[in-house]
Amino acid sequence: MFNTFSVKTHSRDEMIEITEEVQKWISSQSFNSGIAVVSSKHTTAGITVNENADPDVKTDFLRRLDEVFPWDHPKDRHMEGNTASHMKVSTVGHAQTIPVQDGELVLGTWQGIYFCEFDGPRTRQYTVTLISS
Repeated sequence: MFNTFSVKTHSRDEMIEITEEVQKWISSQSFNSGIAVVSSKHTTAGITVNENADPDVKTDFLRRLDEVFPWDHPKDRHMEGNTASHMKVSTVGHAQTIPVQDGELVLGTWQGIYFCEFDGPRTRQYTVTLISS
């Protein structure tokens, strides 16, 4: 089972929680047990699992990535000027694998799935692939 989702981002760097959308689709598929692979279809946007209780986690996360990978670096040579976004995705990753049991994503109490935009705003896509056990 496979599905493609669209997400509209609103700023250059942004984390959008997609947990509910992914769970809703899994439930509609009557999928019981296995894994869900959530993957970004972009080289400048990734997927991560992180805390979804305190919004300051997202703020701190994005600030720290900016500190490590500043947008403007005098030695960057990539002609599109978005080297930082490529570096951030390589650090965060383009996909996450999440267990599914009894039709539910197996996440901790404070965990959520995030689409991570690093070169927005844009309309983006991510996929979810379900693999049964």
